[in-house]
Amino acid sequence: MKIIVYSLTGNCKRFVDMCEIPEGDVIYLQDIDYDIDFDYILITPTFGFGEVPVAVSSFLKENHNHLKGVVGSGNKNWGERFANASEIISREYDVPLLMKIELHGSKKDISEFKKIYLESVKNGEI
Repeated sequence: MKIIVYSLTGNCKRFVDMCEIPEGDVIYLQDIDYDIDFDYILITPTFGFGEVPVAVSSFLKENHNHLKGVVGSGNKNWGERFANASEIISREYDVPLLMKIELHGSKKDISEFKKIYLESVKNGEI
């Protein structure tokens, strides 16, 4: 299972770096210029007032067929809009919302995501 990460402020990148996912399994959305033909988990921030980043939205329009789950990053100061992009993506593409993390995540978040990732690799699905 691959992990596709979108990170502008660095929080999502920092989170995935701390999770110690094998280098070949992490792909940054900014580096993708082709159609995806493999299963992946998306890690994305929320922008504005609880919106999906434009780059993520554009990417998913063409590459949602292999999306298996989404992780959202955000700031809890936004209340109900905290990591809202992940909720929108989960509903729109009918995939599991695996977890929400605040900013770059906590030690507990890192441990939880490592389990999710390892299970997805083991079973080939989430």
